Amino acid sequence: MASEIKYRMADAVDILGRTPGVLRAMLHGLPETWIANNYGKDTFSPFDVVGHLLDADEVNWMPRLRMILEAGTRRAFEPFDRYAMYARFRGVDLETLLADFERVRRKNLADLAALELTDGDLERCGMHPDLGEVRAGQLLATWVVHDLNHVHQVAKCMAYQYREAIGPWRPYVGVLPPA
Repeated sequence: MASEIKYRMADAVDILGRTPGVLRAMLHGLPETWIANNYGKDTFSPFDVVGHLLDADEVNWMPRLRMILEAGTRRAFEPFDRYAMYARFRGVDLETLLADFERVRRKNLADLAALELTDGDLERCGMHPDLGEVRAGQLLATWVVHDLNHVHQVAKCMAYQYREAIGPWRPYVGVLPPA
C-alpha cells in the first residue's frame, strides 16, 4: 500500500478544479432517468449531488475558511444544511446547475489563490458546531475529499440503475450491493 499523501494546496486546487468538468462529462445530455434516480432511501441522485456541491461552494467552504482567518475559534461556523438543495434547486434544470457550479467553483478557486495562504494559515483554527476545533488545512482537505466522495456517489448511483440488467456479474461489481 502506498503511503498517505500530505496535503498540498496545489494538488487540492487541481482536484477541486476538475470536479465540475468530471460531473459535466458524466451527466451532460443524459436522459432524466439517469440524473433523477438515486440508489435507495436517503441517497442523492446525480442531480441532487450537483445541487449539493453548488450549495456547499456558495455557503460552506470559502465562508468557513474566511471565518477561520478572520475570527479563529471566537465564533462557530454556521451549521451547513446538507439537504438545502432539495428546495433551493427545485425546478432548475441540470445544465443550469452544472454551469452555475462551474462558475462558482472557478470564482472560489480564484478567491482561494488570492488569499495566498501560508503553512501557518493552514494551521489556524476555527470552531465547527459539531466537531469543535478544526484547522484551515483540514477544512481544505475535506473539501477535496467531499468532492471525491460525491463523484463516487454519482458513479454508484448510475451503476445502480443497471443492477438487475447485469445478471450474474453482480458479485464482481463492487460498486453495487450484493444481490
